Amino acid sequence: MQTSSDRHEYPAHWEADVVLRDGGTARIRPITADDAERLVSFYEQVSDESKYYRFFAPYPRLSAKDVHRFTHHDFVDRVGLAATVGDEFIGTVRYDRIGAGGRPATGAEADEAEVAFLVQDAHQGRGVASALLEHIAAVARERGIRRFAAEVLPANTKMIKVFTDAGYTQKRSFEDGVVRLEFGLEPTDRSLAVQYAREQRAEARSVQRLLAPGAVAVIGTGRAPGGVGRSILGNIRDGGFTGRLYAVNGALPEGQKELDGVPAFRSVRDIDGSVDVAVVAVPAERVPEVVAECGEYDVQGLVVVSASYAESGPDGRERQRALVRQARSYGMRIIGPSSFGVINTSPEVRLNASLAPDMPRAGRIGLFAQSGAIGVALLSRLHRRGGGVTGVTGLSTFVSSGNRADVSGNDVLQYWYEDADTDVALMYLESIGNPRKFTRLARRTAAAKPLVVVQGARHGAGPRGHAVRATQLPHATVSALLRQAGVIRVDTITDLVDAGLLLARQPLPAGPRVAILGNSESLGLLTYDACLAEGLRPHPPQDLTTAASAADFHAALSRALADDSSDAVVVTAIPSVGEGSVGDAALAEALRSAAAEQPTKPVLVVHVELGGLAEALSAATSTAPQPGAASGPDPTPGTGERVKPRAAADEGAPADDKGAPAPAPPPEGTHPIPAYPAAERAVRALAQAVAYGQWRRDAADPGKVPEYEDIDERGAAALIEGMLARGQGLTLTTEATCELLAAYGVHVHRALPAPTPDAAAEAARTLGYPVALKATAPHLRHRADLGGVRLDLADEEQLRRAYAELTELFGSPEELRPVVQRMAPRGVDTVVRAVIDPAAGAVLSFGLAGAASQLLGDMAHRLIPVTDRDATSLVRSIRTAPLLFGWRGSAPVDTPALEELMLRVSRLVHDHPEVVAVTLEPVVVAPHGISVLGASVRLAPPPARDDHGPRTLPAY
Repeated sequence: MQTSSDRHEYPAHWEADVVLRDGGTARIRPITADDAERLVSFYEQVSDESKYYRFFAPYPRLSAKDVHRFTHHDFVDRVGLAATVGDEFIGTVRYDRIGAGGRPATGAEADEAEVAFLVQDAHQGRGVASALLEHIAAVARERGIRRFAAEVLPANTKMIKVFTDAGYTQKRSFEDGVVRLEFGLEPTDRSLAVQYAREQRAEARSVQRLLAPGAVAVIGTGRAPGGVGRSILGNIRDGGFTGRLYAVNGALPEGQKELDGVPAFRSVRDIDGSVDVAVVAVPAERVPEVVAECGEYDVQGLVVVSASYAESGPDGRERQRALVRQARSYGMRIIGPSSFGVINTSPEVRLNASLAPDMPRAGRIGLFAQSGAIGVALLSRLHRRGGGVTGVTGLSTFVSSGNRADVSGNDVLQYWYEDADTDVALMYLESIGNPRKFTRLARRTAAAKPLVVVQGARHGAGPRGHAVRATQLPHATVSALLRQAGVIRVDTITDLVDAGLLLARQPLPAGPRVAILGNSESLGLLTYDACLAEGLRPHPPQDLTTAASAADFHAALSRALADDSSDAVVVTAIPSVGEGSVGDAALAEALRSAAAEQPTKPVLVVHVELGGLAEALSAATSTAPQPGAASGPDPTPGTGERVKPRAAADEGAPADDKGAPAPAPPPEGTHPIPAYPAAERAVRALAQAVAYGQWRRDAADPGKVPEYEDIDERGAAALIEGMLARGQGLTLTTEATCELLAAYGVHVHRALPAPTPDAAAEAARTLGYPVALKATAPHLRHRADLGGVRLDLADEEQLRRAYAELTELFGSPEELRPVVQRMAPRGVDTVVRAVIDPAAGAVLSFGLAGAASQLLGDMAHRLIPVTDRDATSLVRSIRTAPLLFGWRGSAPVDTPALEELMLRVSRLVHDHPEVVAVTLEPVVVAPHGISVLGASVRLAPPPARDDHGPRTLPAY
């Protein structure tokens, strides 16, 4: 056993669960003396070739001395990590600190280490070595090691590739028949890009394994009809699942081989053939036994619909943690617990492993819901063809995460990002476990396809079943950061569906200009007003009158789409009566054919009590299940019989909900037109699309983080190190604050203490008149409205009189803490803040000082690092921005200088994670130049790991 004399305290924070390249999981942890037998067993399973590559010579077994050396570490100069599945090693990595000449060394003076790997042959190709390299590099950086060296035989091409593909800056040499690789460990843009790409592929693959299995076992299928397990079994069977399906129930009578026509077994171990996914629907107390059986049978993943976990209280929370730990120990991922299930409508899969009785029609929308009840509501709304939103498309995939103990919205985003069957992502979130990662993934996803999010539990704690990082940011700030990342934020599930259906089937508008036409003047005016309210630029509505024919609608829409002064068209339609009135099918065909002639602009329809038009516009692309028109088997209503699928191209168009024939499907390449029952809903969806389109255009050129030659990064680092050496977390003194900010070119006006009238007069003589006298006591600081500030004091007489007034009004100098400061040029008072939030990361905020930001909350926010384009938009994002640009004839102020100040603060916080808070208040922005009159900085030791650290799953 290791003793305290040859090791440091066990670094538990190095333990991590990771997703491997094939979607399975492994646990990475430090190797200890207790691992001797595991190491020997692991080595015995490694091939002779792999042993030769590791030791450069035949090495059939480890000696007792080898075992001791490879299991006894001090966790500073000698470190070993193992990747484990279950209780067995599948790969190891170690480093030994070396000094000059490559000899073992100790202490921070030696900042290089030699690194070596060994991966079990059966697990090679799964990305084990790459994951181990990320984690051992993070450990080394934490211990002051800056470079790795590795010697590799030329024939060991796999290991050479692990090093060369990592993205670090490398130096390569060849000597004595050995390739020597040396590389720095500081993350680079390329190494982070490689890390994120590997993370995306691995997490996407882990979700794909759950959504596209070749074989599914439903565990907990009751012997009597009904019940959760039996229902899901029937839904998978009736949905036309293309893989193998099994029913599992430990209480089945001996000899029973089928259940509802599905092969049945008492245990998953009895199944003859592999099982990719198990749907677990047994009571919570039996789940551990089921997980163990599945793990031993090499099941790849679990969908746990069983309840009574974290949502039920502390005991359930611990039960949930144990569930995740147990599943991950077998390399499995979990959707759930308390999940509603998953759906994949791909013709190659057709999996309805959910409690939804009907398989949704296949389409291009991906849907994620943390709540089962909301998932049901969303599926229902997407199914409906009338009475609300036209069903213009269907689902690609649906995931109900339940308590999202393991698989979360982040994982599903990784999958949707590269899923060719998903064009639009809709998400209902009640909590975001890792907002920093979610924002990063959302930005990348939104650059490729729309991401629409509605957040529940916005004004209170999230569901008890969800593990959430604590955040100090208000919901409005988090929402603003999501919008900055390209997320389309909506407030209700109705808005979620409205926006999703528009984005799924219509092109993005090129701008905010909207043409309005229709057969109702009143409805056109309502639409016009709604456009103005949403910040769009509508043209005056064109009234076609109630006598308009289908040809009139076609001609008017064609003209509007051809008009270069419009970016989108809203068509309003009300029922018409009498001879010659336009019919639903005719109007729908007229609109579709006109839109097909100009397919680059979005078209929306607002209809009032005109259900037939909604169905007609949708035509054969509805999400609603239609008798005889599904792409797989479906029951004939009321008969319980199965009918053969029919092809619309061969046997005519499907019928609508009233049995009347619907129009033929639109020609290939045209966009089905969404219809809305209210102008406000249509315009709101259009406004979201306009904003998203603008974000996409802006994201193509995000700007750059400027380099400033006068920034002294090393000097600032030395100051921070010295200050932190005196305390774990501290707010800097005024002098230290000014010194640190000056290293980044941010200069704070001097404020000299004035404990007596004579001291105030001396300070004024030092600074030069005119001066300001300020009380800096906490209850008076930044409160000019309370009278604690006297400005433009031109001489000593005025200064002494102001000093007497302050002390008479507010108390003794000891209570007031007065200071004297030279007057700054007049301008607009603003505030600039930066904070590192434990959940969201580093955030830069800006607003006007005083009531605008404190009372009205008029602040704008951007994620750090801020680019020059971010800074420009930040200044213009607050509602009171006109005060900076000459409102009511005032002189415009120097916003370029303000933007540079914010960029410098962003650089300071980004370069030094120890800087956890910066406040500059007030910052007076004059017509020429800025003056920082007050500043505070708070430091804290940096976290051991951040988003730039190695890949890891949330800890349990």
